[in-house]
Amino acid sequence: MAYTMKDVARRAGVSPATVSRVLNNTHYIADDTRARVLTVVEELSYYKNVHAQRLATGQSDLVALVISEFANPFYPEVIRGFQAAAWDHGLDVLLLNTEYSRTRTDSLMRKLVEKDVSGVAILTSSIEMAAASPLAEAGISMVFSNLYSAGKLVSNINVDYSRGISQAIEHVVRLGHHRASVIAGPEGSRTAEHIKSALVKGLAQNMLRPFPVIHCDYRIDAGASAVKAILAAPEMPTVIFCGSDLIAMGAMSALEEAGVPVPEEVSVVGIDNIAFAGLARPSLTTINVPREELGMTAFHALEKMMQLKRHKGAEYTLETELVVRKSTAQASEKRRRKAK
Repeated sequence: MAYTMKDVARRAGVSPATVSRVLNNTHYIADDTRARVLTVVEELSYYKNVHAQRLATGQSDLVALVISEFANPFYPEVIRGFQAAAWDHGLDVLLLNTEYSRTRTDSLMRKLVEKDVSGVAILTSSIEMAAASPLAEAGISMVFSNLYSAGKLVSNINVDYSRGISQAIEHVVRLGHHRASVIAGPEGSRTAEHIKSALVKGLAQNMLRPFPVIHCDYRIDAGASAVKAILAAPEMPTVIFCGSDLIAMGAMSALEEAGVPVPEEVSVVGIDNIAFAGLARPSLTTINVPREELGMTAFHALEKMMQLKRHKGAEYTLETELVVRKSTAQASEKRRRKAK
């Protein structure tokens, strides 16, 4: 027998509205009332009729989070923050990844419209606004990060990398470094280009002469391959700035394999502060990105837009900060003399 919300309410001695509030966690409910309702829900094996709810309210209780790839350790905390905030508001989360593929991204956008989601957080820099046009045409609210200005149906979260980058450059200058290289993220990524530009400009202003400046994917093996070009350059840098922690860990591994110890000969700085950064050997000096806060902010930006009649978006800013560990040290005297 299929039980209804009214059956649950009748047996628990509450109103159907109270049952709905307990199941969606949308209002404060006394602990004893909540426990009584949940006990009846379990006894009757009652499940929400999502389709009926959508017909009744005209709104889906499903939001989506789109990321680049599940394997990237940047994202677990982003997912945790987004999902926790969504569940606190009684909403379910559909999690998808683009795998940096335009074809896959286009397919995902169409599927999200078909799934009738209420809002989508697109926290990958490998997407163009044109790819998200099916969502806009369907009136679905969207949140991006470091991509587009806020407007109708669109909010943007600006991760302020410049603050952490300035701190990192000041840090290596105090350590006596005079020559730097940059291994940026992939070409075509707006976030990677933004970080590269900030690094190159900041280093040049501090007379660190960044050379070479290389692009690679956000992978450990790509960082290791990129170091080969640095090793082949006429002069070795005293410090290497990397566009992500994965790139930095690959770079450190390749340097050690080539007989260039980190940080005694070359210091390395990453970006993201993923969980593995503190476990690397040596532990990685990096720029912290508040990833869980990014996920939570993305949901709250969506939720606010969904509540507004005109679905007007807003701009949000998250700060970054340098975390100093053991992959940076005083510049090698030998390399300092060569750099000069």
